[in-house]
Amino acid sequence: MNEIGVINPKTDPSRIHVLAKPTGSACNLNCSYCFYLKKELLYPGSNFRMSDEVLENYIRQLIESHRSDKVTVAWQGGEPTLMGVDFYRRAIELQEKYRRPGMTFKNTLQTNGILLNDEWCKFFNENDFLIGISIDGPRELHDAHRVDKRGGPTFDRVMKGLRLLQKHRVEYNVLVTINHVNANHPLDVYRFLRDEAGATWMQFIPAIERLTEGSVTMYQQGTTVSDRSVESRQWGSFLIAVFDEWVRRDVGKIFVQTFEAAVRNWVGMGSSGMCVFDPVCGHGLVLEHNGDLYSCDHFVEPPYLLGNILGQHMIDLVGSKRQRKFGRDKFDTLPLSCRQCEVRFACHGECPKNRFLTTPNGEFGLNYLCHGYKAFFQHIDKPAQIMAQLIRSGSPAAQVMQVLDQEYANQAEAFSKVGRNEPCPCGSGLKYKKCHGR
Repeated sequence: MNEIGVINPKTDPSRIHVLAKPTGSACNLNCSYCFYLKKELLYPGSNFRMSDEVLENYIRQLIESHRSDKVTVAWQGGEPTLMGVDFYRRAIELQEKYRRPGMTFKNTLQTNGILLNDEWCKFFNENDFLIGISIDGPRELHDAHRVDKRGGPTFDRVMKGLRLLQKHRVEYNVLVTINHVNANHPLDVYRFLRDEAGATWMQFIPAIERLTEGSVTMYQQGTTVSDRSVESRQWGSFLIAVFDEWVRRDVGKIFVQTFEAAVRNWVGMGSSGMCVFDPVCGHGLVLEHNGDLYSCDHFVEPPYLLGNILGQHMIDLVGSKRQRKFGRDKFDTLPLSCRQCEVRFACHGECPKNRFLTTPNGEFGLNYLCHGYKAFFQHIDKPAQIMAQLIRSGSPAAQVMQVLDQEYANQAEAFSKVGRNEPCPCGSGLKYKKCHGR
């Protein structure tokens, strides 16, 4: 058994990732698809503000839980800026108080951008924060679901916050929730983020609201989804459309998390950088405002409460048998049809929270997004292989754009010379008139 609070190098990870939620689920918006708002029911009567005692224990234990000298301190919510900027000044002081020689910190904060002002952005710049800002595309797509407490639009206020981040040269990325509305406009979303929002790093998150007896609850239960949820085919089509634009013109300039993770899997580089695509999970935990530590952001529910850091050291909770089992269950509960799937290496069954359907063989645990992901991974196979070969040879992956341009030029020339009843030059086996000549 470990000495309490002491790292066991054989069983404990060299570094851990914890999403700290200093305001719990409290938020100044009322986004219709937000799964976290209902978590307030876990803490009736709470003021949803992290105390200085919890904050200090969190920073100290996070540092003590690292064998690595690089520490990420991740702040999320709810809306973390509701704590006020002085809370994060105190967090920086505590990082300096407990840091080991040579240790560096990267603070990240996910925000809706509504409360950002010059004071916030100056603080972020001075302390090298990475800010994630939530925006769902151009005005009409963003305002479809991201509304305030009165149901009013938020687009202009979010863009004001984004422009302040740019003004103060704060490093930022954008998080986009793909729902039933904006999923039908992939290029409108991508081009807006690239050309108008000026984003160079994007994260697309599928909105999936499971229903229990027709209602959304705070639990991951039910085998049907809400009308707001993205459909599996929609999700696949969205990713394919954005990928086709990205791979022709933006590789090396725009970073899309799903695409970067996919290429890493094609290269065989180990962890993809996205926990949903890793064979096992359990390394991304959540710290609630009162010190409760949960297994995962999507499983902040009583069965997944590991303990409280005011009573147990974080590394003991992270390295517990319960948490290790939680991580292994991602692989151990994968249905047989998924284990035999040709693209399993790319997705590994994706996130367990989305595995609530039944396979054609009657096995429970098929991912709701399976059809869409399979279509996407099959579609990108050729360019992903090209990028993998480039990376292995020491060349930049961005050269894929030149390779594809040349292939398209050669194909166009071949198309111009083929007769309608001759085999299509693409190699499909169909006549040209029934393939690319349609």
